[in-house]
Amino acid sequence: MKICIVGASGKLGRYMVQHALDRGYEVVGVCRAQSVDKLDAFKDRMTIIPGATNDREVIRRAVAGCDGVLVVLVPWGIQQYASGTAQAVMDYAEPGARLVFSCGWHITRDGKDLYSRAFLTLVAVFGRVARLVRFAELDDQVEACRRIFASDTRWTVVRGSNLEEGESQGLPVWSRHVGDPVLASNITRRIDFALFMVAAVEDDSLVQEAPAIVGCQTPSALAHGNPSS
Repeated sequence: MKICIVGASGKLGRYMVQHALDRGYEVVGVCRAQSVDKLDAFKDRMTIIPGATNDREVIRRAVAGCDGVLVVLVPWGIQQYASGTAQAVMDYAEPGARLVFSCGWHITRDGKDLYSRAFLTLVAVFGRVARLVRFAELDDQVEACRRIFASDTRWTVVRGSNLEEGESQGLPVWSRHVGDPVLASNITRRIDFALFMVAAVEDDSLVQEAPAIVGCQTPSALAHGNPSS
């Protein structure tokens, strides 16, 4: 299997590269030119295409012939980076390719997610400050996911909880809606977020799903199991 990882040089991206190589996949990675050296540990085992991930020509070349595309949807800057990346991937990916995107819990697909007041306040404040200093645009990540949800591609949008470093605990558990008790611990190992992303490529039960995930060894996961609902 050949997969493309868009945003391969970041922490999550590098974990995805390692998981994909461990599975014997042929890997193509896209990252900014100034970040290529972050992939030095893998450079002899993968193809690296430098460039902005919302550069349509970069994406066109990177996804050619790939069975799956894993995308870290980052809302950097205020140039529609996330939506531009998502649109380019959907436009140029091979017909029938599995497209797996990452984002945070703040994204909702059907409006049935239940958020605490503190969570909503944090998202609102961060969003305003990030846009004010031209650092990030959360609304663009929302727009990216809106386009994905409306598409007829074989997509999955993986919505991550807070992340921590540490050894793998195994494949995270998931629910269709934030607010489910299984997600209450609100923490996932970053290495396991990456594992879920890579595993989703071959999991047809996740096609056109937006799973919200949490670590499988967290108290809430152990107490409530995996409802997947």
